[in-house]
Amino acid sequence: MTDLPKPFDRSRIGILVVEDEPLLLMDAVDMIEDAGFTVYGAAHAAQALALLERHDDIRILFTDIDMPGTMDGLKLAHAVRERWPPVSIIVTSGHVRVETGQLPEHGVFLSKPYRPTSVVDAIDVLARDLPH
Repeated sequence: MTDLPKPFDRSRIGILVVEDEPLLLMDAVDMIEDAGFTVYGAAHAAQALALLERHDDIRILFTDIDMPGTMDGLKLAHAVRERWPPVSIIVTSGHVRVETGQLPEHGVFLSKPYRPTSVVDAIDVLARDLPH
């Protein structure tokens, strides 16, 4: 007998996408919405933190590393891990290669350019492990 993945309702799982490039943000939000998830978009860390405070359905953070402001995506990922420990984290970058030790505990790194299916697959893996 094989272990089947737990079924889950994607629409009940909030994904927060943080990307400072407007077209990339729009593409990522559309791609993840098309997969059936509830998606919130932020252009920088301060906006992302405000969304996390307002929306308790956010279960996964998908953030770029390179962002303007006082907090880049890696610092944001660590801040989210500390303040919202149940939120799963995916970090992405096209400029920086991140080692596992630089990520928050249980964080995942995806290199840009990424395939849309890679992002949705990574989200699905994390979502299956969330309490439903």
